[in-house]
Amino acid sequence: MPAHSFEPIQGQIVRFSFDSKQLQNKLGDPTTREVMVHVSPEAVQLIQQGHRLPVLVYLAPFTSSAPARAGWKAFSESILQRHERLVKKGKMKPVYLVLPDTFTSLGGNQFIDSPILGHWSTWLSNDLQEEMAKRFNTNGRFSILGKSSGGYGAMMNAMLFGDRWHGVASHSGDVGFDFMFKHDFFNTLRRLEAFSSMSEFVNSTRVSDSISHDTLHDLMMIALAASYCPPKSNDLNDIQFPITGAYHTFDEQIWQDWKRWDPLEMVKTHGHHLSKLSVFFLDCGRFDQYNIHFGSRLLSQTLNELGIEHTYEEFDGTHSSIDYRLDVSLALLSQI
Repeated sequence: MPAHSFEPIQGQIVRFSFDSKQLQNKLGDPTTREVMVHVSPEAVQLIQQGHRLPVLVYLAPFTSSAPARAGWKAFSESILQRHERLVKKGKMKPVYLVLPDTFTSLGGNQFIDSPILGHWSTWLSNDLQEEMAKRFNTNGRFSILGKSSGGYGAMMNAMLFGDRWHGVASHSGDVGFDFMFKHDFFNTLRRLEAFSSMSEFVNSTRVSDSISHDTLHDLMMIALAASYCPPKSNDLNDIQFPITGAYHTFDEQIWQDWKRWDPLEMVKTHGHHLSKLSVFFLDCGRFDQYNIHFGSRLLSQTLNELGIEHTYEEFDGTHSSIDYRLDVSLALLSQI
């Protein structure tokens, strides 16, 4: 088994909160969010000498939030321990590592603008960056990385706000919606039939004493719909899946609304922003249980066809327990 890290945190952790109208949402979630910023001992010394440092923003996978990644982990290390180890050993340069709380009442985030979840993309690319620039001595170079939904969010923000980001790393980021989601709709709809409305289902999770894996998955599917195909009414009850009606017929138009947010489609219209990045790193386990490796291969192929410089790596692994891959991305992004 992997060795457990007993290393104490030697650097500094700064926590602050700020409010933003960009995060107004239909879920009743707070618009004031906490941000954790970690600097290694080496970074503290450089800051005291007046040096300006780059900023790395980490986005968490679904059902998590970035500050949770700073917590103790058995037979592993927290992202803070990992950060300090890499800097101490000279494998990455000192940075501001930013861990924002981006959790939502639907269990997570896809990090794009949604009237139901909040305008998270605008918040990350404008509000958070501006807040960091006000509070810290940055060099104006911002990178973004994450795993799964976080990796997807990293890619999306680079494409949507290409002038705001300088480096991107996506670990098993959502790509290839046909491979990932099509088979999941029926399971979710079967369980949702027990409720009179989407709101009743969501409210039932808020008063429940515990939450099952299936329920978390159904919340994720609702969050995806609220992100990729929000109803014009902005009402949770009007959210649409591509499988509709009593007989669950497939609605190609709704599916196309979803698929336009697939990186495989987005890169065709927004890929020119990616060509401006100093670092664009993608990886995925070749046994990913959500089939993301199939979409990742196609994305890398498309990037090659478009002449967009990037690095794509596959490794022996699944979608789980892959935090060790951060050793690669953190080191790359710190060079910017």
